[in-house]
Amino acid sequence: MNRRVVITGVGAVTPIGNNVNDFWENMKAGKNGVGMITQFDIEEQKSKVGAEVKDFEFHDKRESKRLDRFSQFGVTAALEAMKDSGLVSGENIPAERLGVMVGSGIGGIITLEKEVGKANEKGVGRVSPLLVPVVIGNILSGNIAINLQAKGTCIGHVTACATGTHAIGEALRTIRHGYADAIIAGAGEAPFAPVCFSGFANMTALSTRNEIDRSSTPFDKERDGFVMGEGAGIVIVEELEHALNRGAKIYAEVVGYGTTCDAYHITSPEPEGTGAASSMVNAIAEAGIEPAEISYINAHGTGTPYNDLFETRAIKKVFGESAYKIPVSSTKSMTGHLLGAAGVVEAIVCCKAINDSFIPATINYRVPDEELDLDYVPNVGRQQELTYCLSNSLGFGGHNGTLVLKKWTGK
Repeated sequence: MNRRVVITGVGAVTPIGNNVNDFWENMKAGKNGVGMITQFDIEEQKSKVGAEVKDFEFHDKRESKRLDRFSQFGVTAALEAMKDSGLVSGENIPAERLGVMVGSGIGGIITLEKEVGKANEKGVGRVSPLLVPVVIGNILSGNIAINLQAKGTCIGHVTACATGTHAIGEALRTIRHGYADAIIAGAGEAPFAPVCFSGFANMTALSTRNEIDRSSTPFDKERDGFVMGEGAGIVIVEELEHALNRGAKIYAEVVGYGTTCDAYHITSPEPEGTGAASSMVNAIAEAGIEPAEISYINAHGTGTPYNDLFETRAIKKVFGESAYKIPVSSTKSMTGHLLGAAGVVEAIVCCKAINDSFIPATINYRVPDEELDLDYVPNVGRQQELTYCLSNSLGFGGHNGTLVLKKWTGK
């Protein structure tokens, strides 16, 4: 069985918008979601900036006490995506044919740090009995399944910064082989906890420039690390005929998925980009197209010295001379790095880019790097017809994931 698979709903909570419409309009405008961190004391922190979600309130105040911030983001995005899709469990899809594949790179770290502090100050008897079901990474999938009555496969993926991309890719395969008709796929992340944040800073992964417009600077020669972000992205991945039979709107067809491992280092990508290149090659091959047919690449583009150089090398390895003709941008310049949720938010970017014929910019780009010489769509987005979009996610542990999305033309 080799069924075709499409995206029929999208939902997002991000540093530049708490729903997909606001997020996309702000992205087209080149809005910077970075600011000084407000969620904890930053006086002793090396890095003091982050891309926080603003003005967010979970819809159910009582239930919010049982959900870490990452779960609140994820459930909110899932509710938006399902409403957008028009799917209703038990009505136009059997509950047992609706699955969930939603993960998190870090899980409920805010709650965990808070409860550790409580244990140290007041004793372990004061630790919340809800600690475990609030912090474990798979609980977001469980909460979404409960809220939306999805009784099919329910899995919580954890592959660091490739989590959201892998969730969509594995949903593609699950539906393609007949195990589900639709899957709620994506990830949520809320990593602004002081010890967690310090860990990233102390490994020199974060930008320490602490200038709002010069901290998240992918592909810029002066890049010095990524800016941490938070939020969630959810897409409804659905079998094509099922979607057509109910008259669903279709954002894009998921035609290719690649997943590889560098097997090189726990944090550094492989210097020549061989693992990332293989992931792209596999996704493009599954799509049944030539590399030169890709219209736009949404790069992992974190803004670390190594990632941007090694990913550029990987792109050149895959696309050859065509690499110089394909626009490549990093929307992390606007959203910061949402860690596990980055890939799915960027897949939503590709969906919207295809439908609006618009390529978002890499903002904050000022100083070209001689070794990074592709078209990074600096500072201003552009109108352009898009047929195939490729999105990369590269995670700690060497996890690589690539998606190829195709414009839906009705056939």
